[in-house]
Amino acid sequence: MSERHPIKAVLIAGPTASGKSALALELASRAGGTIINADSMQVYRDLRIITARPTPDEEARVPHSLYGHVDAAVNFSAGAWVADAAKTLEEAEADGRLPIFVGGTGLYFKALTAGLSAVPSIPAEVREDVRARLERNGVEALHAELARRDRRAAERLNLRDRTRIARALEVIEATGRSLLDWHNEGQPPLLPKNSFRAVFLAPERDELYARIDARFDAMIGAGALREVERLATRGLDPLLPAMKAHGVPALIRHLRGEHSLEEAATIGRADTRHYAKRQFTWFRHQLPEFEWVTPEAARGWLENGVRDPG
Repeated sequence: MSERHPIKAVLIAGPTASGKSALALELASRAGGTIINADSMQVYRDLRIITARPTPDEEARVPHSLYGHVDAAVNFSAGAWVADAAKTLEEAEADGRLPIFVGGTGLYFKALTAGLSAVPSIPAEVREDVRARLERNGVEALHAELARRDRRAAERLNLRDRTRIARALEVIEATGRSLLDWHNEGQPPLLPKNSFRAVFLAPERDELYARIDARFDAMIGAGALREVERLATRGLDPLLPAMKAHGVPALIRHLRGEHSLEEAATIGRADTRHYAKRQFTWFRHQLPEFEWVTPEAARGWLENGVRDPG
């Protein structure tokens, strides 16, 4: 790493609507940084508005990477993101820029700092067969099948968690081994201990929820419904990650006449608030090395923790 930067990278995490992107932009502008997306929904090019990706003007101010570079038809994985992030990290370092990872996807940050499990790619025919059985027989039947073949994995999963149940069954079917076993054989972290500075923005809950609600309404006003309508016309598998982005399922149901727009917005706002609550819990238990600060204290964190290059 260039002597201009005493640390290898900066990691800015936090719940949705906590002000991460603004903090990253300020730091990148001051420190000669490259902003690298660490949000699993902002990778999809189809979903700029509904996922609150940086605006074109913001992207023009400093280099941004891994935003909107994946088609919604792709089941983009954490492993694929790590491979992309490794290349971007090398490019930023070669250019003498400070890599600034920003987002709310805990698994991405854990992969950066603790490594990632080595689950092999699942053949498309296996994935399609499992999903067909899920649609035909229902999630309860699939969970029962998983319990027969991989009891340990089944016991750890919520009985209604369609995506993770299908994933665990795909892995045991394709590899003959439990997903839990693969998780124990991981890849090393991209960022070794003490090579980075990590912060988690933790707003007061009521304030955060108000910001989430206001931002969702603003996204509707900015064209999120038209964006989701274009996505819906593609007829993609509803289990794909992009099809489950917060607000997307409810807005699709509105477009089908199943909800009013206000009902869909109410569902979208509530889903986003619930997700923010899970983000607090996940980071607290899984990534204790992150420093928790309020958004108001973030500027002081910048001043004291990350020096300008010089």
